[in-house]
Amino acid sequence: MIKKSILMMSVIALFGLTSCDDIAKNVPEQKTEETQVTYNAIDGIDYNAYAKVKLTADISHLSDSEKDILRIMFKVADIMDDIFWTQTYGDKDALLAGIQDENIKLFATINYGPWDILNMETNKPFLEGFETRPDGANFYPKDMTKEEFEAFDNPLKKNLYTLVKRDENGNLYTQWYHEAYAEQLKEAADLLKQASELAEDAGLKKYLALRAEALLTDKYQESDMAWMDMKTSNIDMVVGPIENYLDALFGYKAAHESFILVKDVEWSDKLKYYAQFLPQMQKELPVDAKYKQETPGSDVDLNAYDVVYYAGDCNEAGKTIAINLPNDEEVQLKKGSRKLQLKNAMRAKFEKILVPISEQLIVEELRPHIKFNAFFENTMFHEVSHGMGIKNTITGNGSCRVALKEQYSAIEEGKADILGLYLVDKLANMGELKVDLMDNYVTFMTSIFRSIRFGASSAHGKANLIRYNYFLERGAFSRNEAGLYSIDFDKMKEASTALTIEILEVQGNGDYEAAKAFVDKWTNISPELTADLKRLSDAGIPKDIYYEQGPSVLGL
Repeated sequence: MIKKSILMMSVIALFGLTSCDDIAKNVPEQKTEETQVTYNAIDGIDYNAYAKVKLTADISHLSDSEKDILRIMFKVADIMDDIFWTQTYGDKDALLAGIQDENIKLFATINYGPWDILNMETNKPFLEGFETRPDGANFYPKDMTKEEFEAFDNPLKKNLYTLVKRDENGNLYTQWYHEAYAEQLKEAADLLKQASELAEDAGLKKYLALRAEALLTDKYQESDMAWMDMKTSNIDMVVGPIENYLDALFGYKAAHESFILVKDVEWSDKLKYYAQFLPQMQKELPVDAKYKQETPGSDVDLNAYDVVYYAGDCNEAGKTIAINLPNDEEVQLKKGSRKLQLKNAMRAKFEKILVPISEQLIVEELRPHIKFNAFFENTMFHEVSHGMGIKNTITGNGSCRVALKEQYSAIEEGKADILGLYLVDKLANMGELKVDLMDNYVTFMTSIFRSIRFGASSAHGKANLIRYNYFLERGAFSRNEAGLYSIDFDKMKEASTALTIEILEVQGNGDYEAAKAFVDKWTNISPELTADLKRLSDAGIPKDIYYEQGPSVLGL
């Protein structure tokens, strides 16, 4: 147990007098006083892992009705936050009530439970009395084995929007999300309908109404299509069960979350230009034709936003800085996808994390190449790349997501990272992207260290660890005696292309065992890398950020 005096010194430096009240609102029913447990902190936890950021944006151009809609959206997002707590941990209120120190309580709120999500030791608990977070979170019974699941004859067991439960006789059964969280989703749907009635933008009005219905039916495709058609709204909201990162057992189940967004019209206009080149980029991917036979929808939407609220899955520990949605493969093939760059969140991470990392790990002569525009471009084309390549296996094993199970998320994130850099290089050589490629490559290399720190429990952390080791073996970078890194531009370019090919083939083949072997091969952490990551923590560089956010912060 950490001594109180030491604990307070370490956490006050990070959190000050911040209250956790502005991070979480609607909480489940608290346990009775008789059952309340007091939780003590474990020694050795990095309480300096997060830097506080005030999340706001200019909303002076919004109409009164748009501001009223935003107020409703905040309420809906808080409901998604509550549901996510249920999915990842359980009784939030009882956990937080059992933590006496307000700063440790805030750390638990940031991590949505007693686990240090960004710890390299994979969801290590920071409170005594807890084991590592279950791979299946609360989507499956804790005592269910993979063999039992495979033998479970139920067509809905792999559905994104069902829980797998055990009845009173010990038998497995499935339950739809809209049944499991009926009361909360009914409230959220009613609020979205109110927002739809207020909406002046036709696209937003239609999307909100259809999304309300989707929350009550778990049929999201029609609302995804409507979201794709929404082009002119100044405000936006991503809401519902979206990503499957939380399901580390199989990668089948989607977790609830919400983003509330305000469009940056000026930056969005700049991005639209690049959408026209994506069909050509798909055809020219450096793989055999069978791995690029699909033609993603041409309705690609590149836009920049300021994000004004995170809730649920996207708010847990490491924060998303760009969005590529919808995830539905059918919608992507018919409509394409929207790639939303979260400019204010991206800027915060660049300034508070990426630049300080470069000062610790990159040779001095390369540091001038760490540029925000390069970080923005690399991230943008990462999101573009999610919609490229192949979504369905060439071997008849169904979608890549289902075929590769829990390995899919890390491989997909790795594909988006490395293919994104390939696209930047390609467009620059075509003369369509006016950049100094050295900026993009050095910034990309520095970003690898930023994301590896997310840990082996994170798909992004695992993807970057794969790339670090792959680049190391191919001589794409070198490390001097002072522990500073430099890159070999030509070898990094060759390694990037080679890794792009390998990942696209792993996905297209849909061979689970081969995918697992690929991930296992490249995710070892060397003593040198461990020492370098420790230097970043010792220097006080945060792993990620957390937000002061909400209606009052935005001025509503």
